[in-house]
Amino acid sequence: MRLKTALGIAAASAFLPSVASATNGYFSHGYGTISSGMAGAGAALAQDSIAAATNPAGLAFVGNRIDGGIQVFSPRREYSVEGNPSPGDMFPLAPGTYKSSRDGFLIPHFGFNRELSETTSFGVSVYANGGMNTDYSSENGGPFYGGRTGVNLEQLFIAPTWAWEFSDNQAIGISPVIAYQRFEAKGLQGFSAFSSDGDAVSNNGTDDAWGYGYQIGWQGQITDTLRGGVSWRNILKMNEFDKYRGLFAEQGDFDIPQMFNAGIAWSGIDNHWFLLDVQHIRYSEINSVGNPLLPNLMTAQLGDDDGAGFGWDDMTTVKLGWQWHQTPDHAWRAGVSYGENPISDEDVLFNILAPGVQEWHFTGGFTHNFSENLELSGMAFFSPAKEVSGPNPLAADQTISLEMYQVGASASVGWRF
Repeated sequence: MRLKTALGIAAASAFLPSVASATNGYFSHGYGTISSGMAGAGAALAQDSIAAATNPAGLAFVGNRIDGGIQVFSPRREYSVEGNPSPGDMFPLAPGTYKSSRDGFLIPHFGFNRELSETTSFGVSVYANGGMNTDYSSENGGPFYGGRTGVNLEQLFIAPTWAWEFSDNQAIGISPVIAYQRFEAKGLQGFSAFSSDGDAVSNNGTDDAWGYGYQIGWQGQITDTLRGGVSWRNILKMNEFDKYRGLFAEQGDFDIPQMFNAGIAWSGIDNHWFLLDVQHIRYSEINSVGNPLLPNLMTAQLGDDDGAGFGWDDMTTVKLGWQWHQTPDHAWRAGVSYGENPISDEDVLFNILAPGVQEWHFTGGFTHNFSENLELSGMAFFSPAKEVSGPNPLAADQTISLEMYQVGASASVGWRF
């Protein structure tokens, strides 16, 4: 019990003011400043002790080091409603354009790796996800006529990692993943009539949950100039959000979906690396996220096993990264990624709360070595505006449009020992 309490304090403090909003769904576009500067690519090329977030086998190749950094993240979200309510509408919305007021966040990351022998390493990677984070004013009664409205989901991952270089430049790794998440919803009282437990839908403060799973991976040399890597993380089984058992399907269940990463890295041009990664996230397997609003809202109540969710589809993202060592002490990076957004036009109503519609990310970054031990890395990214529009399924003549764009930057320090 003391260990769980201590971990809870550490997890809560690691969030700083609050974790941010959705990028690839609600997964980050990349983990760690170095990988994020190449649009999140890095399954085949590990360069810091955060690399286990993408591929735990990578820690076999980064040496003894400590990394720590922070990202400043700004998602700009809004929704619009066209069309006036009609008599008999089940769930009409006030026409107009409304912006979420919370648009600045800090996201920390930390990593440690130690070589235990010539062939084995042990490390710990700590990283975070955001998502489903909105805060709309009470103008016109709020989005769902419940006053100030929004949700906030935060996730933290602690991944102790063992990596084994079983052959020259060939390694496998495994990370038992400890997950912590917390959630709060406000202004959703209007959905209580559709719930199996109307008192556990909204305005119940922050609830938290612990869970666990594992991630495994391989990374290695294929030819003199080509590296490869693959990893898989299973569904992280989480405790239920009991305070919101009337909102999320399966009585407050909110497991974290499984994820696949695969990539190659080519160094056929002197001082250059070219990376290609593919990431696949299976949102549809988590009922509270993947269940559509309709017909589920008509056939089951919110909170039931088949209760309505956000209707998110699985998401596959392709990431291209480039790195150039201009000098032995300085490297430049750039990247671009694309993944079709997981929200269809039939599910825009619920996703006013979670407009994870982003598709493109453009990134740049650098690393400068001040000495053999100390390095500083930086990264910036831009995700252009994306809009998804569709009908309000519970009102006859209304159309809802969701839109978001994002900017962000991060810096981290690495220490080799």
